[in-house]
Amino acid sequence: MNTEARLWKSWDETKSDNAVENLINHYLPLVTYHVQRVSNGLPVSVTKDELKSHALEGLLDAIHKFDSSRALKFDTYASFRIRGAMIDGLRREDPLPRTIREKIKKMDQVTEKLEQERGRSVDFFEVAQLMDLSEKEISLLKYEQLMSTNLSFDDMINGSKDQSYASQIQDPMTRNPEDKLVAEDTRKELAERILCLSENEQLVIQLSYYEELTLTEIGRVLSLSTSRISQIHARAIDKLKQGLVKKEFVR
Repeated sequence: MNTEARLWKSWDETKSDNAVENLINHYLPLVTYHVQRVSNGLPVSVTKDELKSHALEGLLDAIHKFDSSRALKFDTYASFRIRGAMIDGLRREDPLPRTIREKIKKMDQVTEKLEQERGRSVDFFEVAQLMDLSEKEISLLKYEQLMSTNLSFDDMINGSKDQSYASQIQDPMTRNPEDKLVAEDTRKELAERILCLSENEQLVIQLSYYEELTLTEIGRVLSLSTSRISQIHARAIDKLKQGLVKKEFVR
């Protein structure tokens, strides 16, 4: 009795997890074969790992439903199940309706054909003419295609061995080193300029920007009118601005 026959005998007799695992491992090359064939016609956004996951579901389903007593080769039966599981899985995950996906596929085929014939890139108008659609419709199809394509940040950029898509994404919350140094230098300069203000001006700045009091509240603390506090605040800000402008001018 060969290995395959022994594996099926064990499964038929026990239906155990160990028996099914042994069968799955035995037929992994079949899974790999179909994953490779199907992946060749799919966009880069669909990974082989995704396909393999669907394919293994198909293989497991085939093992459970296969009747080993019949004169039917398991590889043939399982192949239909594996390919069907991959296609069903992709359809479930595809955010686009099937009709739109078919139009996008045709658009890609037409674009490739025109570029091969003319030896250059083609525009929306040329593709639209051959598909009997408007430029706007082609533009919308391109947009749908772009929005439905998922890329991993860890995927490498075409033509690059050491740069991923993540390296091209700007983080607006992260400041570059130059901005950070400028900010630190500005804070130091402000601290020095504040020490040059009068006592009342320093108090108003302290209470306004560090204690976050309103001008009216500061007036109560210093026993001065709101208008007087406003004047002191304005004068202090003006002195700070002038100091910073002068330093920038000297640089």
